[in-house]
Amino acid sequence: MTPAINLAKQRKIAHRVHEYAHDPAAESYGLEAAEKMGVPAERVFKTLVVSLDEGKLAVGIVPVCAMLSLKQIAKAAGAKKAAMAEKSLVERSTGYVLGGVSPLGQKKRLPTYIDASAQHVATICVSAGRRGLEIELAPQDLCALLEARFVALSQ
Repeated sequence: MTPAINLAKQRKIAHRVHEYAHDPAAESYGLEAAEKMGVPAERVFKTLVVSLDEGKLAVGIVPVCAMLSLKQIAKAAGAKKAAMAEKSLVERSTGYVLGGVSPLGQKKRLPTYIDASAQHVATICVSAGRRGLEIELAPQDLCALLEARFVALSQ
């Protein structure tokens, strides 16, 4: 069990856990997850933490086959600019290691934005808190759990 799975269970959110053998040589954790689970890459989402103005952090959740637009997440967060957060800062604030950062069950709740494309599918997969473990749930449930907003984030 991970904090992400525990949160979904605690809140009685319908979900499904997928486990696969993670290959440490994989270049893209997200694309590896999609391939090993047999799920289209458009339905597997990665969790990215960004630094905003004045060092504030935010989370962007985008399909693994897309790139996060730093301009779009900055705009959504009401900031002037955004940059990818440093690895140590990400791990310290979320409680997860890179490649296994889940948007659920983070140590510190951060403002979260989910790419609008998630609204067009019944379920999406996000990291369940470690490499080789994904949780599948309805995007609307993820949004509600995180008090997130759907916005255009992909480039």
